[in-house]
Amino acid sequence: MDQESIKNRLQEKYPSYQIDEGGQWIVLNVPVSDWKQVAAELRNEAEFELDFLFCLTAVDWKTHFSVVFHLRSILHNHELVVKVKIDDRQNPVLETVSDIWRTAEFHEREAYDLFGIRFNYHPDLRRLFLTEDWKGWPLRKDYEDPVNMIKL
Repeated sequence: MDQESIKNRLQEKYPSYQIDEGGQWIVLNVPVSDWKQVAAELRNEAEFELDFLFCLTAVDWKTHFSVVFHLRSILHNHELVVKVKIDDRQNPVLETVSDIWRTAEFHEREAYDLFGIRFNYHPDLRRLFLTEDWKGWPLRKDYEDPVNMIKL
């Protein structure tokens, strides 16, 4: 499928979701409540077959978090970006997709370690780079570290 076909099919399948275009990728914005189901559909439906999650990151927008998933179909040679907005800054939670894409295990641990985003049902959610006794989430905009003088 080419980019236009992907966009048209996404609009048919998910008419209430915002779809952005304008760069290398089409971006599908998915509500937190729908994320797990949409992830499975994008992975398993023959027309998409997005079988490789090659990047997962998070962005702190001060008012909310966005978790950004870069997906690729090896068979069809197309890509899609999915963004999931999390409004709860005090307790950011998203359903794990490590059972859909195995590569998500590592990426979700990184997002947890640096942003504090919890992934429900993750098989091994613990800090990845920082020690278990580390206080805070260093990539959040409100993070302060008086010892190392990091202040954003």
